[in-house]
Amino acid sequence: MKIGFVIYGPLDTLSGGYLYDRKLVEYLRAQGDTVEIISLPWRNYSAHLTDNLSFKLPADLDILIQDELNHPSLIAANSGKHPYPIISLVHHLRCSELRPKWQNDLYRVVENKYLQNVDGFIFNSKTTRDVVNSLLESSKPEVVAYPPTDRFGDAISENEITKRSKTNELRILFLGNIIERKGLNILLEALIPSIVDLQLDIVGSLTTEPKYAKKMRERVMDKGLTSKVTFHSSLDNEFLKQKLLQSHALIVPSSYEGFGIVYLEGMGFGLPAIGTTAGAAGEIIEHGKTGYLIKPNDHETLASLIAQLASDRDLLAKISLNARKRYIQQPSWNETAGRIRAFLRSMI
Repeated sequence: MKIGFVIYGPLDTLSGGYLYDRKLVEYLRAQGDTVEIISLPWRNYSAHLTDNLSFKLPADLDILIQDELNHPSLIAANSGKHPYPIISLVHHLRCSELRPKWQNDLYRVVENKYLQNVDGFIFNSKTTRDVVNSLLESSKPEVVAYPPTDRFGDAISENEITKRSKTNELRILFLGNIIERKGLNILLEALIPSIVDLQLDIVGSLTTEPKYAKKMRERVMDKGLTSKVTFHSSLDNEFLKQKLLQSHALIVPSSYEGFGIVYLEGMGFGLPAIGTTAGAAGEIIEHGKTGYLIKPNDHETLASLIAQLASDRDLLAKISLNARKRYIQQPSWNETAGRIRAFLRSMI
């Protein structure tokens, strides 16, 4: 197959969505397919809308994949008859994120226009599928293909997890770009009243939303948390693996996740995950068994859960082992990517 793939910016951008896109491209090329990356420049939303004045569909393809993140740039190009099928890869809708209603109402209109003019979908979760289908006038061909979660290989052993759970200091890992949607401010707020002995490692880009990242670093200093909290920016896989091995729990209280690759990656290291009830985290985290789900912005419940994990190490060991079991039940990426490729071939 000759495939086009539309994204914003470089394919090696650090985020869960770009990891999905990158691994999919690697898989397709390994199967002998030609994949052409069509990269549009990162700008603000209004500027992206102006792309509709100039962007045209590329020629001489069998099929075109568009990361739905690019939706504001593609409405005009996708209108009318297509020379080949257009498949939208949807990680989550912009209008699903937590923001003022008037803004999401605007984004919903634009996204709805885009969604109506594609021919099929690759969804990263059942939650994302259901949200998109609620906006469509009629259903379209689709495949639900969960993201790759096995970049670190096999899960660590049960013995390693049990031994680690008994160590004195509770180590928490926050893994994700330092952007408002990921909820680091909620986690820091939960730590402020806490008197338990703990350490928080924050791993993620500080440049994606620099004003927010600066505010979070100032928050840590203002509240006297510098001895408990360490910012690491982005780490390569080997250093990140070490942090995953050292930690007891992974907490990313996002206001919305279309899937949440990071939760499953942490479970491969026996880390129970704490996420929120907004979005697809509930497809991964079983509340009280493999981790916990809190309401968005509920720092008080989060503080209580942290204190409980710190004091009850038998509970920590139990849900850590359950988290490992959840990880090993996840289909391999090759299996998932194979389903995507079969879907693409069926659309040609």
